[in-house]
Order: sequence, then C-alpha cells, then structure tokens
Amino acid sequence: MGIQDIIEGKRQWRAHLARVRALPPDYQIVYKEIQRYLFKVGPVDLVDGSLLSGLVDFFEEGVADGKGVLELVGEDVAAFCDDLVKDSRTFAEVYQESVRGESGTGK
Repeated sequence: MGIQDIIEGKRQWRAHLARVRALPPDYQIVYKEIQRYLFKVGPVDLVDGSLLSGLVDFFEEGVADGKGVLELVGEDVAAFCDDLVKDSRTFAEVYQESVRGESGTGK
C-alpha cells in the first residue's frame, strides 16, 4: 500500500463521514451503534468499505422516503446487525482457523 492509497482511503472515509453527518440525528445515532457493533464483531467484508457505505445508502433512501430509522432496522438493532453479517466471515473466525492450521478457504 503506497502513500497515494492511504491518501485516497482517507479521502473516501471523510466523504463517507460527511454523508453520515448529513443524515438526521436519529439515523446518525443508529449508524454509530451499528458501526460500533460491526467494529467489535469484525466481519472481513468491513475492510473493503462496501458494507458501511451500503448502510448509508440504505439510510439515505429511508430518509428520502420519510421513514424513521427504526422502521428500517427494527426495534432490535443488534439483530439487524447480526442479519447484516450472518454470511460473512469474521476476523475471529480467520484467527481461529489459523490457530487450528486450517486453510481459511471456507467454513
């Protein structure tokens, strides 16, 4: 990873955060809780950034449709998060596989 990749990554992250800050306050709160949850769980897909940007897309559509954030995600935000990552491998799984000496190509 070169310096240009780092700079571009920071630029994309700042643009992402600007989109989050443009959401209504209740959406921002739920987004931050989901982000915190995902950072703890550590799905491998989180690294490429499409999961969080897709979530912002989903929230922006909800705002445009005039829906409240809990109408989109439901009352149980943790269950919503679990559904988001149910088919994703986590860093914990990758680590466990490496400890056991598995190839890591699947479950």
